Amino acid sequence: MPTDPHAPLAGVRVLDASRVLAGPLCGQVLGDLGADVLKLERPGGGDDTRGWGPPFHGAFSAYFLSCNRNKRGLSLDLSRPDGVNLLHALARKSDVLLENFRASSAAKLGLSPQKLLEVNPRLIVCSISGFGRTGPLADQPGYDYAAQGMSGLMDVTGPVEGPPFKVGVAVADVLTGLHAAIAILACLHARGQSGHGYAIDLSLLDCAVASQVNLAQAFLVTGQVPPRQGNAHLQIVPYQLFATADGWLGLCVGNDGQWQKFCQAAGRADLGADARYTTNALRVENRQLLVPQLEALMRTRATADWERLLTAAEVPFAPVWDYARLFAEPQAAERGLRVTVRDPQGQPVDLIGSPFHIGGTTLPAPRHPPSLGQHTDEVLREVLGLNDAQLDTLRAQGII
Repeated sequence: MPTDPHAPLAGVRVLDASRVLAGPLCGQVLGDLGADVLKLERPGGGDDTRGWGPPFHGAFSAYFLSCNRNKRGLSLDLSRPDGVNLLHALARKSDVLLENFRASSAAKLGLSPQKLLEVNPRLIVCSISGFGRTGPLADQPGYDYAAQGMSGLMDVTGPVEGPPFKVGVAVADVLTGLHAAIAILACLHARGQSGHGYAIDLSLLDCAVASQVNLAQAFLVTGQVPPRQGNAHLQIVPYQLFATADGWLGLCVGNDGQWQKFCQAAGRADLGADARYTTNALRVENRQLLVPQLEALMRTRATADWERLLTAAEVPFAPVWDYARLFAEPQAAERGLRVTVRDPQGQPVDLIGSPFHIGGTTLPAPRHPPSLGQHTDEVLREVLGLNDAQLDTLRAQGII
């Protein structure tokens, strides 16, 4: 296969004026694919997540490290007119601008999508917020916890008998960041035909709802709120976590053929022949009868014994690993789930690896997230052609 010498997004410049997780994660995805991502932060403090620790690696919080690789960093005071003017100048030389300002704040600063598209009619402006630019909640501050709570995601997550649970990671932020990257890539493609820019309006609430797929759709079909299933599946049985003799194992029987294979391998051909359980629909209807029998059965063998037996029978299963086990596995090394880079002081640090593996192109080597304002002078010289005297003046005025 021929291999391109350049990454897929080489030549695309992204201004990442977002903070915390959804926007920065989107910028990181674009940077992983070769875009030149410029992370804009306020002088002095920078992105809030720089202080969200412990743990820290030197001056960098683990949180900040997780969503800011493959970027260059510059600091710019957007509360000052000269800072906004510099941002507008950068926007004229860029392809994409990511932001998550509140709509009223963006308008007051002259950073609304409408204004930015006046500055650069070919710009793709991606605005991320809690609830979108329309509707009664449009200017309410948004955060992952609110999106998980209000989208129904918490209501369907957690033990059957007990309180609603949030997902262990800020999944609404993550899903919104990924939707943002998809929308930006689509608009970059469309711009090649249309020649004009686009304004993308994404909300955490919208993306959290859209990502609940079969559960939210089940409500729309029936009008019934789906009951919480804990570690089980609403529409597939058996598809849940079971206690073994010495641990836990997820049994992932996705069709009736796999069900028969499981019953044979487990020495319970009688369950496979039972007319109450022969199809998935019947197993769902009769889960209260079937699951207690499976719980007792799964406790009869150790986890490793089940893994060997189910592998031989070609029945899908899922071991439960913590991070220590995961990153020690050969699969993690083979897929580059952990990469080692050098921080701005030259010290090695491990980062989560990019999940992209694309044949026929050359992806950029992972780079450490920038220290606050690390590349300010470099970017302003390169992109705007500013000289040392101009940079010194801006710094003296506190603009950069």
